[in-house]
Amino acid sequence: MLSGCALIHHNGTPYTEIAPEQINLADDIHLARDGWPAARWWTRYRDAQLDALIDQALADAPTMVIARTRVAQAKSDVELARAGSNLQVAALASLDREHISANGFLGPFARNEPAAGLTGPWYTEGVVGLGASLDVDIWGKQRAEVAASLGVSNARLAETSAVEIEISTDVAQLYYGIQTTYQLIDLLNESHEIAEFAVQAHEGRAARGLEARTQFEEARAQQLAIEGQIVSAQGQIKQLRESLRALVGAGPAGLPAIEPVALPRSQAALPTTLSYELLARRPDLQAMRWYVEASFDRIDAAKAAFYPSFDIKAFFGFNALHLADLFTHASQQINLIPGLTLPIFDGGRLNANLNGAREGSNLLIEQYNQAVLNAVRDVAQTGSRLQSLDAETALQKQRIESVAFTRDSVEAYYQRGLTSRLAALEARQPVVAEQVALLTLKGQVLSQEIVLTKALGGGYLADPPVELKPR
Repeated sequence: MLSGCALIHHNGTPYTEIAPEQINLADDIHLARDGWPAARWWTRYRDAQLDALIDQALADAPTMVIARTRVAQAKSDVELARAGSNLQVAALASLDREHISANGFLGPFARNEPAAGLTGPWYTEGVVGLGASLDVDIWGKQRAEVAASLGVSNARLAETSAVEIEISTDVAQLYYGIQTTYQLIDLLNESHEIAEFAVQAHEGRAARGLEARTQFEEARAQQLAIEGQIVSAQGQIKQLRESLRALVGAGPAGLPAIEPVALPRSQAALPTTLSYELLARRPDLQAMRWYVEASFDRIDAAKAAFYPSFDIKAFFGFNALHLADLFTHASQQINLIPGLTLPIFDGGRLNANLNGAREGSNLLIEQYNQAVLNAVRDVAQTGSRLQSLDAETALQKQRIESVAFTRDSVEAYYQRGLTSRLAALEARQPVVAEQVALLTLKGQVLSQEIVLTKALGGGYLADPPVELKPR
């Protein structure tokens, strides 16, 4: 029988998994602290507003609802695949009012001869009983299909964790974008007060003929520029808030007011080595591994389709041409039908199916390999960017100290009556400008820290990944 089966002609060559040495960072990328993010990584900032927003988003965000629905759908697919390999039993009942043809196979029954038991040509046939069927999974095709469905279900669970990380990091980015803009507005208001005083001072001098009106107009232009920056910053807060509201899934009044708070200190940490642990820390990589594993099971199922399939069908019940005789002992019917299906000539369908499963698996392996490289790249680029930002921040603080020295010197002259109040106030403007630059750097550091948290898996930790073994 095996020699008569359709033969496997196109099994293809499986691709290989990415090499371990490619899952690592360059030696010159490191931060002051090392380690992996915690599960609820955002609580390290000790901000009750942020905690509440992320909890609300994880509960109500539409993308989370979609992810949970996909998990439920995958579980249903697993149950459906399992059901196909179990014993199937159904109750059967039918009623057939039929006219027998005198020229057909049952021609004698068309005669009306009660003495001979013939009451034709009309009969009312009744059938009632239980039917059962069982596919005997000798070659493991159904087991492979169930395993593939389980792999997809596990991938959907990992994808749900990836969505949680995506949402939590996006909420944190928007939230601290709002907080950074709050502090920017405070600095701009301080700068505006200085510019406003300068406008008044130059206007008074110009009115007395002590200086040309040019200086007044220059001061006025600077004041208007600062007012434009304040308006732009206020508009940015509204935009960030609307983006946050859409992400959280809140209605027009469902997002609580966000009060200004100080930006937290940077707590970025980077593991000294990544290696294969990164695979267990990234839910998106875990999801792709499960999809690859499921593709191996689909290959097994495609191979098993080349072999004979066995099934058993059975029926127990009653069958009679006269309803009055239906439930008599003589009308009992028992069927036991073992079946064998042996593919011989299929026009290349089975080979095409196997080749498609193999190429689909190879595609997933290459996508997985590229995703691993992208994950390492994300960690490396973000860690390197944080290193640069730390250095820039240190230099900016030194720059502020230098500019502040000039401000303090002019202030001291003013206190001794050696210069004007206008000069003392205008000496503050460069300090405010440098503080704005420092605030921008702090915002970038915080943003990159959140990006690094996402790149490191956001506290997700699966079981250690097993080695992929293409079949």
